[in-house]
Amino acid sequence: MDIVVKGRKTEVPERFRKHVAEKLKLDKIQKLDGKVISLDVEVSKEPNPRQADRSDRVEITLHSRGPVIRAEASAGDAYAALDLATGKLEARLRKQHDKRHTRRGNGRLSAAEVGTTVPGTAAMNGNGVLVADEATPTIPTTRIGSLEVQGEGPLVVREKTHVAAPMTLDQALYEMELVGHDFYLFVDSETKEPSVVYRRHAYDYGVIHLTTDPLAETEAGGAGGALGG
Repeated sequence: MDIVVKGRKTEVPERFRKHVAEKLKLDKIQKLDGKVISLDVEVSKEPNPRQADRSDRVEITLHSRGPVIRAEASAGDAYAALDLATGKLEARLRKQHDKRHTRRGNGRLSAAEVGTTVPGTAAMNGNGVLVADEATPTIPTTRIGSLEVQGEGPLVVREKTHVAAPMTLDQALYEMELVGHDFYLFVDSETKEPSVVYRRHAYDYGVIHLTTDPLAETEAGGAGGALGG
């Protein structure tokens, strides 16, 4: 397993790189997740003197054959931030390990294992159609300076496509907590439609479901639904 340490708009001293290798115990991490491929540690610094107590930020991203797990923390120095982020990472790994062990004992599979265990399950779009069965449309691309416009617009600055196994709402909340984000896009296992769970206030969560309008013949001209309170 590789550990990659990099700085974002800041230099990372060799002493800190060695400390990262000592702090992130590989044998301990691999006991909790035996499918780990690599660990990325990114260090950044906040130049604002008013935020001196949390000027150094460390983000740890764990890549494996399962879900990506991310932990981040800020403190007055990079070493303290690394300690906090490592604690969060180990807690999330332990939570994932315990839940996976419990599900295996019941003969169930986690969402991360469905794609590799059941062929074709994860290769599904939001309408429940296998990606392999869909015809790939040809989209004309126009280059404007250093940017590209697909079709007639709008301008596509950044686009990502993820392969995901359908999951329950409970599993989506769990996956959102693992990556430490405030929202999580998933395919509902009951409706086979895309849905979003998001954090509202304190420990409250919200969920937005998208359904296809059978009467709609053309694409809607307005914007999509916003994450409201």
